[in-house]
Amino acid sequence: MSLVKSPKQRFPWMNGGIARSFGLDDFFEDEFFTTRKDLPAMNVMEHEDDFQIEFAVPGFSKEDFEVSIEDDLLYVSAQKSMEDIEDEDGYTRKEFSYSNFHRTLQLPKSVDTSKDVKAKYKNGVLKLQLMKDEKALKPHKKQIEIS
Repeated sequence: MSLVKSPKQRFPWMNGGIARSFGLDDFFEDEFFTTRKDLPAMNVMEHEDDFQIEFAVPGFSKEDFEVSIEDDLLYVSAQKSMEDIEDEDGYTRKEFSYSNFHRTLQLPKSVDTSKDVKAKYKNGVLKLQLMKDEKALKPHKKQIEIS
């Protein structure tokens, strides 16, 4: 006898199957908002002179991260592997785990990519601070003549 776990919803119209079959995307399912469970949760805050981005990534150390900017794209990734081997009294136990993620964000034109990005990892939260361009801080007003 074998046990098979059945899906929670038995009918495709109850779990989004029909919408997916017709190619209808979820409103929040794009590069920024995602419902994927393998990506860390992310907060983006815009202040007067900077952007702050937070990633909830517990279990990593600061050496596991790679953060870079290239052509107005912010790349954030982390990779961690662990192997634990115990050999006692003829019993061997070997456990291993591997976790990683990769996020790419399109930066707005107001971010000054020539300035250093401040990054801090504390209590499972990676915080990035991206400074705004001085030109973007000044309000732009253009008078338009009506003919």
